[in-house]
Amino acid sequence: MIEQVQVAIDPREMIRPRRKISGISAILLPFEDNYEIDWQGLAGHIRRTAEAGLTPAVNMDTGYANLISEEERQAVLALTRDVLAGGEFVAGAFVADKPGAAFDPEAYFRQIESIQGYGGRPIIFQSFGLTGQSGEGIISAYETIAEKTDRFIAFELGTMFAPFGAIYDLDTYHGLMGIGTCVGAKHSSLSRQLEWERLLLRDAVRPDFKVYTGNDLAVDMVIYGSDYLLGLSTFAPDLFARRDAMWLAGEPGFYELNDLIQYLGFLVFRPPVPAYKHSAAQFLKLRGWIGADQTHRDSPRRPESDIAILRDIAERLGVLGTG
Repeated sequence: MIEQVQVAIDPREMIRPRRKISGISAILLPFEDNYEIDWQGLAGHIRRTAEAGLTPAVNMDTGYANLISEEERQAVLALTRDVLAGGEFVAGAFVADKPGAAFDPEAYFRQIESIQGYGGRPIIFQSFGLTGQSGEGIISAYETIAEKTDRFIAFELGTMFAPFGAIYDLDTYHGLMGIGTCVGAKHSSLSRQLEWERLLLRDAVRPDFKVYTGNDLAVDMVIYGSDYLLGLSTFAPDLFARRDAMWLAGEPGFYELNDLIQYLGFLVFRPPVPAYKHSAAQFLKLRGWIGADQTHRDSPRRPESDIAILRDIAERLGVLGTG
């Protein structure tokens, strides 16, 4: 059993001033008004994200990985490779299954080989077959996955995001850190406490392991030692990069910018949480980065009344119509 973190946590003691933050941004897959993928808008968004200094992550939840077809996922990978021309990117290895399914390593192998074939690094999406096992079974599954890649990122996903997700106990998380080719894990529980526990465990066991916060309701987790892989950053990768640079430089403006970004996060990640993707489309259209604020036809929508609030936030952030 894990003993290191079974103590009261004082977050003040965990703050790491002037730390270089590693940012990965989950790319929104934009759609035209007719529900066709906006390939031009996607290419521009990938390019802007990379130019801002963040690593693009495609075929994530923000990219409707569980809703688009395999052919569309492959097309996104091909476009990302071409846009970045050898630049670094991350991509979701998604396996579709149903409750009660067995873990399917071959399906994961196919996804991993495809991602790596396009020059990306895989992030292992959970599936019913993966998370339906015991802790030991889950670690064994990741060890099997590791046979096909020399570097991957794991992923804990709360069920508020997807029904196949799960948040692991600390013993399982400890076992995950014991896999050398697993270089980090995205943590999307929306719980500060659970993430702080992972950071303390990381510091005690494997300091080089990246804890990528997926907590869009607490984007300041980076000050405690988390890095990030966020959906919220797809709204403004340029502002996240500016905020990160402020933290590295010790500039007090970090806090004001972070507060405005968090205000946006609280609005767009309210229930139903998956509707944040429609919010992202609304915001990016306001910015002039995409032409339509459509979402995938099977994803929940936000009311049109949100646009006025998003416009106000964009004005406060100085990004309204900056396309």
